[in-house]
Amino acid sequence: MVNIKEIDPESGPWAPFGVLLRRSRKAAGLTQAQLAKKIGCNPSTVCVAELATKQVSRKFAEAADKALGLHGALTLMWLQASNSAGLAEGFADFTKFEAQAREIRLFEIGAVPGLFQTQAYAEAELTCAVDLGEVTAEQAQERLAIRMARQKLLTRTPLPFVYAALDESVLRWQLGGPSIMAEQLERLEELAAGPNVMIQVIPFSMGVHRSFRSAVTLLTIGDNSQLGYTETLHRGFLERDRATVISWRRRYDRLQVDAPPRAESLAMIRRIRKELAP
Repeated sequence: MVNIKEIDPESGPWAPFGVLLRRSRKAAGLTQAQLAKKIGCNPSTVCVAELATKQVSRKFAEAADKALGLHGALTLMWLQASNSAGLAEGFADFTKFEAQAREIRLFEIGAVPGLFQTQAYAEAELTCAVDLGEVTAEQAQERLAIRMARQKLLTRTPLPFVYAALDESVLRWQLGGPSIMAEQLERLEELAAGPNVMIQVIPFSMGVHRSFRSAVTLLTIGDNSQLGYTETLHRGFLERDRATVISWRRRYDRLQVDAPPRAESLAMIRRIRKELAP
């Protein structure tokens, strides 16, 4: 029997997974039994997953993703809910909103944003984290899977628009060595050539005119509400206070105005990439 109990997506760690599964199944015109047949499981497993009463397997999440054409969204939610990757507190909440954002504005220092990373670059960064004892090898693999899954939002329908202000240090830090870094810079050029990504480089010469001292992300979601996100070394902060987010947005707008234009920024990325060529 199909259970029609409504689930609050904020009622527990598995609730967002259950809500997305149910909404996607209904949008596909499938009953729980029909979806179970496509996945190859018992209908009760689908019911349990939708009610978020207990954890289902990663294999179930991956099979449901494929059956419903969700491009890894359920697997990403599974990874976040299980948190076997030891993610910073607050990050899972942030990615729930990131996945549905219409516009994403981000400022990054030091490392290429996870949304833009090549797999080789991401692996190099996570290997450093393992070497430093910040995560285990198993957690690094989970984080890599989450990072790669998040990138699928860049090709979803409808496309989100992403504004990226990258501190020059992002381009200069040769994470993984020259060849990996050159490939990563080429990836940035490819993304910037697309219809939904705008990249501006914040050069060292801007000095004190750089509006932020740490990485920050601003999200605009479907109802036009805005959220902010930033992190310390061990904790993430999802900022919902309207006045605070408006203040961040004004600082971001000022940063975009003061930064070199897109063409000049792309020329810098290309120049640094060529310097890395063997």
